Amino acid sequence: MDLITAIDPIRREIAPTTRDGEPARRLIAERSYPTSADDLWDALTNAERIPRWFLPVSGDLRLGGRFQLEGNAGGTITTCDPPRHLGITWEYGGMVSWVDVHLTPDGDATALRLEHVATIGGDDKWDEYGPGAVGIGWDLTLAGLAQHVETKGTVNSDVADPAALDAMRRSSDEWCQASIAFGTPADAAEAAAARTTAAYTGG
Repeated sequence: MDLITAIDPIRREIAPTTRDGEPARRLIAERSYPTSADDLWDALTNAERIPRWFLPVSGDLRLGGRFQLEGNAGGTITTCDPPRHLGITWEYGGMVSWVDVHLTPDGDATALRLEHVATIGGDDKWDEYGPGAVGIGWDLTLAGLAQHVETKGTVNSDVADPAALDAMRRSSDEWCQASIAFGTPADAAEAAAARTTAAYTGG
């Protein structure tokens, strides 16, 4: 399975919401995986499997515990309802947002729904980069999970690989369309996507 094939089945959506009484946006990514909910839950929560498709993780991986992804975000595990619902805070760059992953059995497969909620506040990063700033990373993560589920092996995480760069560009385009569907004017969404693509790919 190549990265383009792995990201194409992802359904993307942006929705308005609130968090702690503050206006927020919910970024939604959904994908089906050809495995059981128990196996997918184990891939998402087992410290030995997580680095095989995502990043090395350390910490106390239980409800109320704190985790740290190597070179990336850390946070607290706020919900742990196996094999249905995992909730965490996502703490990165001095900002706190919230991620919830829901698993639903679907015949021989399992549907995964990831929701990432961030308050709007005074942050102008959305106007500058749009949802792709976060969405591309989640697309690559969900694609890596798909490759791991299929092979049970370790995924190539070289983001400078030409295939990865192509996948980032495709992902950025798809999140641009989700932004337009959300109500962002097309010219603003496309300009933000271009900046995000350049930031991820180097040009």
